[in-house]
Amino acid sequence: MALETIRTIAVGSANPVKLAAVRAVLAPLAPQATILPVAVASNVADQPFGDDETIRGASTRAVAARAALDADIGVGIEGGCVETATGMRTCAWAVVVDREGRSGTGGSLAMPLPESVARSIRAGIELGHAMDALVQQHNTKHGAGAVGILTDGLVDRQRAYEILVTYALAPFLTPMYWP
Repeated sequence: MALETIRTIAVGSANPVKLAAVRAVLAPLAPQATILPVAVASNVADQPFGDDETIRGASTRAVAARAALDADIGVGIEGGCVETATGMRTCAWAVVVDREGRSGTGGSLAMPLPESVARSIRAGIELGHAMDALVQQHNTKHGAGAVGILTDGLVDRQRAYEILVTYALAPFLTPMYWP
């Protein structure tokens, strides 16, 4: 399916940052398309651990969103954490699927987390809530997120997600390389 023929794009989240990232990337590529949020389950933990679980959550959201709205394209974005030998880091993944079953996956958003935040996550607190506690604010995951806070605004969450969505679009942007 060519991007210029897309009429409906479903985003598997009501999070305004995720929706804005998808709009920023796809609105210029498919200006005739309607981009709609739909709250769908990821079927992974509220705080996914590891790239595999996080990708699975993004994929589940993309497929469920596309099906829920009978959209031409579904987009799922999921953030997670990865434990490494040097400490905990973030990860984030985007998956784009179309009604023919073609898909693309893009991501990483790997950056270190302060040990105080990692301890909270290990204790079962979601990254967004751990960041809220760190900066004594509320609902930071619907704004700057960990990436915006920890880079002092140099990179915000929306901009980081835009890159992931763009990576996930690779098979749609250059279909000649994806038999």
